[in-house]
Amino acid sequence: MSSTIHILLAITYIIIGIGIIALTIFLLKNNKRKKYQTIINNLDRDRNLIISANILSELNKVETLINNDDLRKTYNDWVKRFNDIKDEEVPQIGDTLLLIDEKFQSKDYKDLQRLIVEAELAITYAKTKANYLLEEIQEITLSEVRNREIITKLKADYRKLLQTYHNKENEYDIVKEPIDLQIENIDKLFSAFELALENNSYAEVAKIVKAIDDTIGNLKIVIDEAPDIIVLAKSLIPSKLKELDTIANRLVSEGYNLDYLNLDYNKDEINKKISDIISRLKVLNVEDSTFELKTILDYIESIYNDFEKEKIAKRRFEEYQRNVIIKVVNLEKINNNLIRKIDEIKYSYDLDNDDVKVIGDIKYELISIKDNYDFIINLYRSHKVAFSKLLKEMDICNNNLLKTEEKLNFTLKSLNSLKEDEDRARDQLIEIKEILAHSKEKVNSYKLPIIPKEYFVELKEASIAIKEMNKELNKTPLSIKVLNTRVDTARDLTLKLYNTTKELVKTAKMAEMAIVYGNRYRPINHDIDYGLVKSENLFYKGNYKGSLEQAINTINIVEPGIYERLLDEYQN
Repeated sequence: MSSTIHILLAITYIIIGIGIIALTIFLLKNNKRKKYQTIINNLDRDRNLIISANILSELNKVETLINNDDLRKTYNDWVKRFNDIKDEEVPQIGDTLLLIDEKFQSKDYKDLQRLIVEAELAITYAKTKANYLLEEIQEITLSEVRNREIITKLKADYRKLLQTYHNKENEYDIVKEPIDLQIENIDKLFSAFELALENNSYAEVAKIVKAIDDTIGNLKIVIDEAPDIIVLAKSLIPSKLKELDTIANRLVSEGYNLDYLNLDYNKDEINKKISDIISRLKVLNVEDSTFELKTILDYIESIYNDFEKEKIAKRRFEEYQRNVIIKVVNLEKINNNLIRKIDEIKYSYDLDNDDVKVIGDIKYELISIKDNYDFIINLYRSHKVAFSKLLKEMDICNNNLLKTEEKLNFTLKSLNSLKEDEDRARDQLIEIKEILAHSKEKVNSYKLPIIPKEYFVELKEASIAIKEMNKELNKTPLSIKVLNTRVDTARDLTLKLYNTTKELVKTAKMAEMAIVYGNRYRPINHDIDYGLVKSENLFYKGNYKGSLEQAINTINIVEPGIYERLLDEYQN
């Protein structure tokens, strides 16, 4: 019984599963058919919308307007194109849609998809042609309204333009006649527009409207720019050119060379450009004229700046002219004096040729600078070179002179330092001897039982170093390099001796003080007595540091911290 139930349940599940799969397949197929049905319905709707009532309506309007052969020809062409779409392309699309419906009913979805794409392309193509045709027709049917609006706006702009012109008519003297002719042409174009509208010459109307728009636009530019162009070309620039001539002639008479500015050539070019601008203005062509005139003004301003630069250059050049030669002569005197003493300097301070080579270099540099200066002065006297260029050359000459002056000053300082080093060494010798004497006095001031051997070693080294230093000072020639080494050695060894002496005496004093201080504890402590006896023995043997340490360690048995108190008492 149990086995039978299981079999029945399995069969039931299988049936249910098959039913679900069948239902899913049915729903998918049904959904696919609905999707294709929607596409087919949309294609049918789009086909019906290709031919709109607007095209027929607009064609009827055009038919009522026909009064010339050109319009009749255009109308016939539009009708033919409309019929081609209506009678050929739309029916062909209908046939494709019928074929699509057949494929849909027979569920031939592979061919159905291809036919749908073909139908969509055909509908789009036909719809585009129909829309373009409608736009062409409306160019005529809406032409009058649209062109009337444009012309109304152009007339308003034209009236404002005339008002501007008449308010300052005296500013247009050289272009008054061509402007008046252009105004007359615009009036004629407005009349031609009205006539073309009456005759339904819509192609001509579009041309006239464009001509009116272009002409008014050009005239506006002329009326806006002509007064400034006339003032610049006829008055301002010529007056500035005349002023430039006056200034240039005065500067030339004062010795300035202005050839590099090419004033005559540039002035002729400016006059040619102005003549060209005036000629173009008389035919109402102002393209780039304002820009060109402002460029000319900028050039004239730059010439004024060049004049000022030349004046400044002349003043600075004249300052250089005096100062440079004076400085060259002074530096030559100083350097020549060094050259005369060069052998003495080399001998006195044991210098070789490389050490004093710079003095000869400075001599030749000064000669070169002087030759260059003379060349610049000859150019100046010839009046063939502008002051701005002369100043640049003199700047270079002066900079070279400053470098040479710096080199000479450094050489003088170096040579002076040799003498200073010698004098300083002699002064230091006296100081070192005084330090040595202080060291001897200090060690003798305290009656030491024994003077340690290291003191005598350092004393001997310091004395020998002082003798070597004294010997070097008395040499001829004197080597500053060797002398400085001797000075450093003698000073270091003498200071070392002084510090040793100072530390020796200080240690001995503290050791003696500690022994004296510890004597109070001798009667009461045998260890202290023994330690102090040992400290005294070290003291009399000259081991003052060991004596001090022994005494402090001994006293520290009964009196901790004795070292700090002894040191404080010693310093007080």
